[in-house]
Amino acid sequence: MSSPMLPRAEQKQQTRNALMDAARHLMEGGRGFGSLSLREVAKAAGIVPTGFYRHFSDMDQLGLELVSEVGQTFRETIRLVRHNEFVMGGIIDASVRIFLDVVEAKRVQFLFLAREQYGGSLPVRQAIASLRENISSDLSADLGLMPKLQHLDAADLSVMADLVVKSVFATLPDIIDPPPQALPEHLTPQAKMTQQLRFIFIGLKHWNGLGSTE
Repeated sequence: MSSPMLPRAEQKQQTRNALMDAARHLMEGGRGFGSLSLREVAKAAGIVPTGFYRHFSDMDQLGLELVSEVGQTFRETIRLVRHNEFVMGGIIDASVRIFLDVVEAKRVQFLFLAREQYGGSLPVRQAIASLRENISSDLSADLGLMPKLQHLDAADLSVMADLVVKSVFATLPDIIDPPPQALPEHLTPQAKMTQQLRFIFIGLKHWNGLGSTE
């Protein structure tokens, strides 16, 4: 619980963070966000259930705040990746390594994202879909600045950016919850993500766009 010596606004933010942490902690045990009750999240945060409503109107609003938080982390990670010019070969290797390092450091945030993109809360699913679309839009704009891709128009780049981002999102569950048995190197989540992105970017370099039949 918050210290009574803290300013009211800081106490409120501390309790709000405690509720978000409590939801993530419960999910670490294998629960889906949609299965969590307001009462048990409040109890795990150390407050009475009625206190929950001082911070969130319902569980869906708490879920939307969790999406916003991981969305900010995701965008900060993409900015790190951009410094490596997300293109081909070793640069993709470095970019994937940067991304996986952040996922490992912020595992509980990405666990929520990995599981709830197909989870039980419609507002949360929609918020994650919107986040994915915004990331795709940002990536499409970045791709348009690459000299090797000047032959493609905005619609072409949008399709490819969507493919890249969906590939990354689809790989997240394997990164967060790897199988118990050891995998051959080429089948690890890191290797699969690297090879998929390399395949996409090699194809993108040689693709003639949506109007092409080849």
